[in-house]
Amino acid sequence: MPQNQPIRLAVLISGGGTTLKNLIEKIASGTLSAEIKVVISSRSDAAGMEFAKSADIPVQVVDHSSCSDIDNFSQQIFQHCRDADVELVVMGGFLKRALIPDDFKNRVINIHPSLIPDFCGFGFYGIRVHRAVIKSGVEISGCTVHYVDDQYDHGPIIAQQKVPVHQTDTPESLAKRVFAAECELLPSVIQRIADARN
Repeated sequence: MPQNQPIRLAVLISGGGTTLKNLIEKIASGTLSAEIKVVISSRSDAAGMEFAKSADIPVQVVDHSSCSDIDNFSQQIFQHCRDADVELVVMGGFLKRALIPDDFKNRVINIHPSLIPDFCGFGFYGIRVHRAVIKSGVEISGCTVHYVDDQYDHGPIIAQQKVPVHQTDTPESLAKRVFAAECELLPSVIQRIADARN
């Protein structure tokens, strides 16, 4: 595949969609050669769906609560990805565990707001991560992009970016600094994956 061909993405969201918004902006500015073919939300009321609709990106809702089990939930998600012919699935603030089918192994990535393996796993998401970081007293935090497997915040690490933790930080101020790093790291990883295609 020619390297100048935009990589086809699905973006999975559960809430506000700030990661999705960042990717839409990076694509629009020409700094990320990608096309978001579908946005899949685990909640019918996720505010982030508005970013997709504003950018004329198809939206699918796979409501976790209406699925019979995790297998059914996962099957529905990845069938939407197949139907949209995506090459890479990006979990951007996606808070539900999904089982990765064989045809999507090493084709699903996640961005997490800490330096994995620290402050990750079940229950560690959003502001909870930054509260735990500050409470621990560490001086460095950051974000991690990794391939997704069948466990929370697990799977091979692709890239990390460190940010300092200041003594005056609140969870909110740290979250803002980490998110700024996420906004650079995730698109750069996606571009690297796109460029590596044969």
